[in-house]
Amino acid sequence: MVAETTPGPLALVGSGEYLPQMADIEAGLLDGRPPRYVQLATAAVPDGQQVVERWHRLGRVQAERLGVEAVIISVNDRNDANDLALAAQVSGAGLIYLSGGHPAFLADTLRDTAVWTAIEGAWRDGAALAGCSAGAMALTSWVPSLRHPRQGGSKGLGLLGHVRVIPHYDAFASKVPDLLTRFLLPHETSVTIIGIDEDTALVGGPSEWTVMGRQSAWLLTEGGRAEYRSGTTITTPL
Repeated sequence: MVAETTPGPLALVGSGEYLPQMADIEAGLLDGRPPRYVQLATAAVPDGQQVVERWHRLGRVQAERLGVEAVIISVNDRNDANDLALAAQVSGAGLIYLSGGHPAFLADTLRDTAVWTAIEGAWRDGAALAGCSAGAMALTSWVPSLRHPRQGGSKGLGLLGHVRVIPHYDAFASKVPDLLTRFLLPHETSVTIIGIDEDTALVGGPSEWTVMGRQSAWLLTEGGRAEYRSGTTITTPL
């Protein structure tokens, strides 16, 4: 008889991956799980290798701060993402983290690959899975084009088909007046749109989330927005 497993917690992070102010959240995700912290900076690849290496350094420092093993998986393209040896490195993870950069590139690189299959499988077997900024956006079913909103967007990784995430919400909201419309597709009334401030995370999922960090999360509708401060709960119906 095969033992049933329960998916691990999810974290949708507005910004701040690997920084000291987010260490408690990452420690909580690792609590009770193997001390193996798997990190992918794939979303930063379009910004160049120096940026990718910066994320790798920050991730190693955070893992050392938390007293766990850092496992850096370098996935730069779909060939890497289908490398079975790289996919095998996901095994045994306590926490898997997709850091920030370009959400469409991240989703297009990982979708339907061996590495993504390993990540999703590890999460379903109990590992925690976090995405920050681009990483959070890519976990949903659709990633909008921030630069060219009228051109639509790209498919996400589809793990959270019922939500859309606006990271860095406190920074974006004052600069992009039509922010909400960029995250709406026609006739998708079942999708919950969430703004997540910087240094803030939603933890839990897939339908019940706790706001954690120094700022707030926001539920956004065409009629307005509702603020949820740290420590409160947000429901996103499936």
